[in-house]
Amino acid sequence: MPTTDTAMLDERAVRITGGQRLVGTATVQGSKNTALHLYAATILADDPLALIGAPEILDTGVVADILHRTGTRATVTGNEFATRPADSYFPVIPDDLGRRIRTTAVMAGALLARSGKVTFPTPGGDAFCTRHIDRHLAAMEAAGADVEVTRGRVQARITGKSLPFVTDADTRSWGPSLGATVTAMLLAARIPGTSSILNPSVEPEVTHTAALLSQAGVGIEWQGRTALHVTGTDRVRGGVFPVPPDRLEAATLALAAAITGGTVHLTGFPTAAFPDGLVSVFADAGIRLDPVDGGTTVSVPAGPRAVQMATGPHPGFPTDVQPQLTAFLTQTEGTSRIDERIYPQRDTHLPGLATFGASVNASGPVITVRGRSALTAADVAGADIRAATALVIAALTAEGSSTIRGMYHLRRGYGSLLPKLTALGADLTIDQEQP
Repeated sequence: MPTTDTAMLDERAVRITGGQRLVGTATVQGSKNTALHLYAATILADDPLALIGAPEILDTGVVADILHRTGTRATVTGNEFATRPADSYFPVIPDDLGRRIRTTAVMAGALLARSGKVTFPTPGGDAFCTRHIDRHLAAMEAAGADVEVTRGRVQARITGKSLPFVTDADTRSWGPSLGATVTAMLLAARIPGTSSILNPSVEPEVTHTAALLSQAGVGIEWQGRTALHVTGTDRVRGGVFPVPPDRLEAATLALAAAITGGTVHLTGFPTAAFPDGLVSVFADAGIRLDPVDGGTTVSVPAGPRAVQMATGPHPGFPTDVQPQLTAFLTQTEGTSRIDERIYPQRDTHLPGLATFGASVNASGPVITVRGRSALTAADVAGADIRAATALVIAALTAEGSSTIRGMYHLRRGYGSLLPKLTALGADLTIDQEQP
């Protein structure tokens, strides 16, 4: 895996000649978003801990660097992310690393639980919206920490005895905070007694982290969507834990196949692993997901159809698939409406799609797609992971040869998406020259 310094210099371009029908089989990587939260949980372990199926992406390397710099010994070998507990902790997340990922505050919560203090920058990751961390900070304060925010950096210190606490993960704007739910879980995991998280997120990232903690000896009790009760322990066990397959990459591969009129089998990814909301929207859009041999076969037998839909918390339609779906909907007859209900606005992919010739616009959180658009080759750049992916999907069906810049963003989220598309029949090359 390349170092993060090398990764930041990666400005290579993807060149795609559209019109090739994607056919074949593909294997889905380990979940990026889930892995990032599991990586944070490894900080709590008192024994060696190995995560199997970790995605080979740039963010994995960034987190490994953060763990090394703060004390936990981490090694990445292929798809195994292995850690050993620190001899001592240096609980300061460097600004240059912490501002590259979205889970900085979650890692800070684990370090605070471990050492009683932490300093960290406000999170980075994708730049399509502001990353609010008020619910993370509220969880830290509920756990007994004094919190001070100065010039984009946060200092938290637990000054007294750690006691069980109650915190609320609801943002009051777009529902429960996924990250803040995990931050609170990690803080509670090492506090004797039972802490409660009100209105917890039930996203897979949360439930898988809860499963890891439960396996490690932490008491986990769900009270539906109302509360999550965490009983801490003074020893968090290690062991081996699997990273689940990435439902977002699976959906991306499905949409890439669908926009070309192709048929792709996702090996080892059962149809049941897709959220119900995604399955429903795909069906409305003409995309079939058939369970075959423990995996899923994707096809569009009757052609694409326009849809009226909304993103939402799990098991709704994932916001991280919305840009890719938008690209697909440019090829449907009629008008589609997408209501983005997770973020106040998520439309960084629209200017690039418009450059291809798509008729797309946004009014606040609502995106309108008027099709069918005859897309033609373009030179575009993606500003975040899913926007760059949407542009790749559009290029697969555009007439002529397109250039998509933003390899750094693609590599943050996908370990081998481009080689997978090539194996399925995409006419795709990567420009090795630096601009």
